[in-house]
Amino acid sequence: MIRNLARGVQSFTSNAFLVTGDRTVLVDVGNEFDVVSAVEDHAGGLDAVVLTHTHYDHVGNLGDVVSAFDVDVWGYDTEQDGVTDAIADGETVQLGDHEYEALHTPGHKNDHLCFHSPAASVLFAGDLIFANGSFGRTDLEEGDRDQLVESIDRVLDTVGEDLDEMHTGHGPSVTDNAYHDIELAWQAARF
Repeated sequence: MIRNLARGVQSFTSNAFLVTGDRTVLVDVGNEFDVVSAVEDHAGGLDAVVLTHTHYDHVGNLGDVVSAFDVDVWGYDTEQDGVTDAIADGETVQLGDHEYEALHTPGHKNDHLCFHSPAASVLFAGDLIFANGSFGRTDLEEGDRDQLVESIDRVLDTVGEDLDEMHTGHGPSVTDNAYHDIELAWQAARF
């Protein structure tokens, strides 16, 4: 099961997805809300944290989560504060009951990862792609519009047209025709 613990939170935060199952994982920890209590309410504990990238709104609660649950923090770059274990491009990581392939997708930030599971038909898109064809900012440090377009193109080539769900770093998840939203983002980012 995938649950957005930041849903309805009125603060500067990313979404924070609790993925329960054989390996209970928090994908991004958000910022400026009590994510620890939310995890305890819905899962009782965590096996790991997996980060899409290390912008502050995605990792602001990291210290509290690590203190509360004594978990490893997985991300693309262990040189980033708080990241204890590296996930390489193309490596698989278990989230809940499924294996997800890590896709290194720079353009919004150099350490950005998306996670795709064909078996679950789910994509965690971080801040690369959002609902309705929106895409991540490229005007921040490490942002690069050309890289972002290449990363969206890679995601399009990886996921199938029958993708069931896309969970994004901000805003609502897409649970109907998610591939179409990715196509729209690719088109919009090119112009």
